[in-house]
Amino acid sequence: MERDELLNRITVNPDVLVGKPTIRGMRISVEQILDSLAAGVPEQELLKDYPVLEPDDIRAVLLYAREVVGSERVYPIDTPVPA
Repeated sequence: MERDELLNRITVNPDVLVGKPTIRGMRISVEQILDSLAAGVPEQELLKDYPVLEPDDIRAVLLYAREVVGSERVYPIDTPVPA
C-alpha cells in the first residue's frame, strides 16, 4: 500500500473522539494504538483485540506518527534567569 493510501486511513473528525486522529473514522485512536505498541503489545494481539483493525491500519498509525514528528519544529526560547 502506498504512503498516501496509508495516511488516508487516518481520519480527523471533531464529532469522533473530540477530533483526535482515528483509524478509518472508528473510535480507535492513533494514540490508543501507539500506547499499546509502546507498552510492548504485539501487532497480532492488537489485531485479535480489535477485529476490525487491519495490518495496514497499524502501518498507517506508525506512518502518521512519523509524519507528525517529522514536521515538528523546536525553537529555543530565551527565558530570563531569576537573580
